[in-house]
Amino acid sequence: MSTLTTWNPYQELERLQDRVIRAMRLSPTHSDGEGNSLLTHSDWSPAVDITEDDKEYLITADLPQVDKDDVKVVVENGSLIIRGERNREKVHSERKVHRIERSYGSFQRSFSLPEDADGNGVTASFRDGALRVSLPKSEEKKPKHIEVRVD
Repeated sequence: MSTLTTWNPYQELERLQDRVIRAMRLSPTHSDGEGNSLLTHSDWSPAVDITEDDKEYLITADLPQVDKDDVKVVVENGSLIIRGERNREKVHSERKVHRIERSYGSFQRSFSLPEDADGNGVTASFRDGALRVSLPKSEEKKPKHIEVRVD
């Protein structure tokens, strides 16, 4: 099943950075106190679980507060790509913002398809903030035996 996971060498560093930010009680979006981000672009990466049984692979991605219309699932060039965007909530002008710690912005996750995956049969559903992508397994290819005749 290792063919479905993408190793990100910076993932541990990102986790450490998030822990340091939380420990220091700083906002990872570095807001100016009024809820305006000091960064022009914010990327985040949803957590996923990948499981399989005899019939399919199942990828479940946590996408809380993401609208289903803002999520796209694409199969191209032997990869399954999940991309989308979590939009920042509007803050009413009469409310003073003290802290914004949730991540907003675009995301993309890409997974190499295993050889036995049927990329044409992919289905996706979205419920309760979780995206479930089902990737059926193709029928096992059997070796073709060729009879050799001697003349």
